[in-house]
Amino acid sequence: MMTTFVRASTAAAAIFAAQAAIADVTVYTAGPAALIEQLAEGFKAETGINIEFFQATTGQVMARIEAEAANPVVDVLISASWDTATDFTERGWLLPYTSPNAASVPDFLKTDTAVAQGVSALAIAWNPNSGTPRPTEWSDLTGADFNNLVTLPDPAQSGATFDLVAALASSQGWDLFNGLAANDAIVAGANAEALNPVLQGAKAAVFGAVDYISLNGQAKGESIEVIFPASGTVIAPRPVMIMEWSQNQDDAKAFVDYILSDAGQAIVAGQNLMPARSDVAASRPLIADLTILPIDAAAVYASRGETLATFAETFAQ
Repeated sequence: MMTTFVRASTAAAAIFAAQAAIADVTVYTAGPAALIEQLAEGFKAETGINIEFFQATTGQVMARIEAEAANPVVDVLISASWDTATDFTERGWLLPYTSPNAASVPDFLKTDTAVAQGVSALAIAWNPNSGTPRPTEWSDLTGADFNNLVTLPDPAQSGATFDLVAALASSQGWDLFNGLAANDAIVAGANAEALNPVLQGAKAAVFGAVDYISLNGQAKGESIEVIFPASGTVIAPRPVMIMEWSQNQDDAKAFVDYILSDAGQAIVAGQNLMPARSDVAASRPLIADLTILPIDAAAVYASRGETLATFAETFAQ
């Protein structure tokens, strides 16, 4: 009986030691919950390495990282804004790493310390059952047909919306936003708060909707159509970064490799995001199909406070 117990204990200890040898990789992500869940599952199936993740809004993720600064936990960060990668690189918080699977990622979607997981774009999200004419341009939403029927995400809460506001204000001036304000458009908080009234039929269109969210809703049968104005829009690359303080750097690198693998990029495309790799197909418009507005990130973010103040003043009238 004693021999059996010893053997069982020895076997249990061996299993525990083997599990302990594979440390979890902790991922903080501002991306879709379904995306990180599928990536974590696929990565574990391929490598045996567990992914522990915290999924929330960009603001919540950033607040958690700042709160843990004295005792950082996160190994890999996936942000909804490339500005995070720029900021964290300047702080010295990121580990330089170039995945071999990033060879077909365009140069503007990668640096020494970050690479896009995927890319979203901003669009008009229109409810075809709203009784309004189908818009094709941003300015259509300033017309009488859309009076009090348009929502906008708040650029103070959405980094992608801020980029769109800055790009349109730079190329067209503030007349477009003055027109929206005069047409009783509503600044409705973050992206979900802007989209929900349109899905519910209370409003007709979102000015600056994150495309993949609406495309996913459309795929589920919701009354929503995604329209990319020919005059141009902005894209929002979603950078993946390994934190310099990570105690699991090799496993973190392996996770980045998996995200950029054929399997990982197929999962990204399955969420209606544009894959980062140019050689991976998707059943949605890609960067080459869109007119992309130029944006000088350094100049735009240097004047962020001024832009947000002008926007707030415009819609306070």
